[in-house]
Amino acid sequence: MSSLEVIFKAYDIRGVYPEEIDEGIVRKIGRAFAQFTHAGRIVVGRDMRTSSAPLAKAFIDGVTDVGDDVIDIGLASTDMLYFASGRFDSPGAMFTASHNPAEFNGIKLCLAKAAPVGEDTGLREIKALIEADAIESSISKGVVTREDVLRQYTDHVLGFVDVASLQPLRVAVDTANGMGGLVVPELFDRLPMKLFPIFLELDGTFPNHPADPIQPENLRDLQAALTQNRCDVGLAFDGDADRVFLIDDRAEPVSGSTTTALVAKGMLARHPREKVIHNLICSRAVPEVVREAGGTPIRSRVGHSFIKQLMAETGALFAGEHSGHYYFRDNYRADSGVIAALVVLEQLCQAGQPLSELRKPFERYVSSGEINFKVQDPDTVMKVVADEFTDADRDWEDGLTVSYGDWWFNLRPSNTEPLLRLNLEADNQVLLDQYLPQVMAVLQG
Repeated sequence: MSSLEVIFKAYDIRGVYPEEIDEGIVRKIGRAFAQFTHAGRIVVGRDMRTSSAPLAKAFIDGVTDVGDDVIDIGLASTDMLYFASGRFDSPGAMFTASHNPAEFNGIKLCLAKAAPVGEDTGLREIKALIEADAIESSISKGVVTREDVLRQYTDHVLGFVDVASLQPLRVAVDTANGMGGLVVPELFDRLPMKLFPIFLELDGTFPNHPADPIQPENLRDLQAALTQNRCDVGLAFDGDADRVFLIDDRAEPVSGSTTTALVAKGMLARHPREKVIHNLICSRAVPEVVREAGGTPIRSRVGHSFIKQLMAETGALFAGEHSGHYYFRDNYRADSGVIAALVVLEQLCQAGQPLSELRKPFERYVSSGEINFKVQDPDTVMKVVADEFTDADRDWEDGLTVSYGDWWFNLRPSNTEPLLRLNLEADNQVLLDQYLPQVMAVLQG
């Protein structure tokens, strides 16, 4: 497989590729992206991985090759890059592999004002430009300007809450040596809260544990820090800090669905009767909470490109994904871990009760969590499963969703691997224990 195919094989170029990849290919991507956008100026950021600086430089060289300028924001979280894209009204490129291991890297691209670039909205054209060697040259090179947007970004983030109403909570934070270590100290210096941080140092080798907080084993250090320091809440960020995961005052993890419901309630309290998007693997509790808070829930496919596009079409105030991505209309419809965390902290202060109690009304059902199955032909397997549940409501909005009155499941193919991902939710544990083995038996058979 060529270097170009490795880069483009994954949806939105968010799949990872080895750090020893030819920087010449990345330079070509920079040239093609500049030609595709016709923007004249592109914002570039990077995470702390050892490969990010040379790859970002290669991309910047490509952009300036065709005469376009670059705003280089340097080390940044992905949500800082999205903010800068909006702030400077320019397309952006972020070099990061997010939660993936140290030896990998990737590119997250966006159009001006953080608009998404997806397979149908740019990637095919960019790849075709490179393959056809159809990139125009320029006599004069573009200019690179260095901008530090950290302070501007934290000013922007603080606008989502009433800082004066916040209480002196004790907050444990694990940034896993990722880019949260840049943003979190700057933000909490401006909050009336006591911060108990671990692994703040930016280190792309991830010496303590992987920057993937969706895995329970990567929360253990945070749970220990929270317990030791008697904290009210714990926040775990992934490598590029655009996702956040919570643990409560008893060191118990809070699901992405529960966090989505919490944030939605907080956002609707400030902006009544607005629309809120949730992806289709979120708990049924999420649309219920949205309706109870006076909002209108809208169901979406999984994935940032789909959600951002749907937000643009509907004017939705907020969107949440079970995977820990939270999107805000007033953040250029981009996702931000720190904004979501701040809204939850504000909710916690207003409630006057511990998070272990505050979360209970939002946790109405039981879930299997995501279970992966290796299959050779995902489409065929999904059709076999659909045929086993003909008496249910079925839809193919994103994979296969099968719904009964008191339980449902979704089966989705991975974008990058021969996997099917199963999520099943039921009214109670008895139903979960009854139907999960049935669905799994069909898949394994």
